[in-house]
Amino acid sequence: MNRKLVLISALVAVLILVVACAAPTTAPTSAPPTKAAPVMSAMDKLYDEAKKEAALSTIALPDDWLNYGEVKAAFLKKYPGIKHNDLDPQAGSQDEINAVKANKDNKGPQAPDVVDVGFAFAPTLKDEKLCTPYKVATWDSIPNDLKDPDGCWYGDYYGVFSFAVNKAIVKNVPQDWADLLKPEYKSMVAIAGDPLSSNQAQQSVYAAALANGGSLTDPAPGLDFFSKLQKQGNLVPVIGDQSKLAKGETPILITWDYLALGYKDILKGNPDIEVVVPKTGVFGGVYIQAISAYSPRPNAAKLWMEFLYSDEGQLLWLKGYGHPIRYNDLVKRNLIPADLAKKLPPAELYAKAVFPTGAQVSAARKFVGDNWEKTVGVKIAK
Repeated sequence: MNRKLVLISALVAVLILVVACAAPTTAPTSAPPTKAAPVMSAMDKLYDEAKKEAALSTIALPDDWLNYGEVKAAFLKKYPGIKHNDLDPQAGSQDEINAVKANKDNKGPQAPDVVDVGFAFAPTLKDEKLCTPYKVATWDSIPNDLKDPDGCWYGDYYGVFSFAVNKAIVKNVPQDWADLLKPEYKSMVAIAGDPLSSNQAQQSVYAAALANGGSLTDPAPGLDFFSKLQKQGNLVPVIGDQSKLAKGETPILITWDYLALGYKDILKGNPDIEVVVPKTGVFGGVYIQAISAYSPRPNAAKLWMEFLYSDEGQLLWLKGYGHPIRYNDLVKRNLIPADLAKKLPPAELYAKAVFPTGAQVSAARKFVGDNWEKTVGVKIAK
């Protein structure tokens, strides 16, 4: 046989064998195993449930209070699909409690899901069963004396009282409580709330007591001090705020340090605002968070709490000059940005700060509310 033909025949045989080996095998009679569904984290599950509720109603959270404007925006960006109902931003702590009670059977947007109130209201929340117990993921890093063991309420941030002074009008800036009585401050001094209902206003009276012979169990000298301010003509009987401070209607405003520092930033020197932590009566005020017992949207409320007590949420409060309740934990883990740390007042200004217990604040709040009008003799109005 011709050698070429033999070689060609051999090549053809090899090709036939290769093609045969490459032919598809018969499909298996049973289906291949399915992949396991991804496991949802507890936070993902909570977000999923919150999205079904589709909304969250907060109350008494003005945008310029402790950077809440950015806090709210960051929450809504992180958790799309949840609508925010921003109820009565200028309300006081007592107004929040009243709103919870008044909306006990209301399932609509006007029923607040969460509250942010003064420490004095902790007993009210617990004793009147106005809160839903819940412990956030970072629960263990919240100081034990600033949280209810059952999770009814928990501290969120704290600050000290200061004087926000409009230097375009006030040439000689007061440095202590006693200075506010000077004749040169006639019709200049205001407080940031109604002492009959506002936690901030009531505690400013409490702070004045510490600087005028009072104590954590004796707030009466604080009322006497404001009575002198009133008789001297120095107390302006309106609720002071950033706008009135800037316009000169209340050029000396007694308010939390974080609010005063925030006003200074916002106004950017127009006018120039000086923030003074008084030499005496340095009062440390704690605010607390709670979920309403009648919240129509409990999962959205829990998600909100998880965000506030996360590192992200705590640092946003710190950006607003308030010391978040997990501040020591953040410092310990070196999480506070250097540029933010530089903006905070020197630590020595807070060395003399006094922090009353919730029970003491509650007793003082009641005393101030019950005795303001008959001792000071003036109504503080909007």
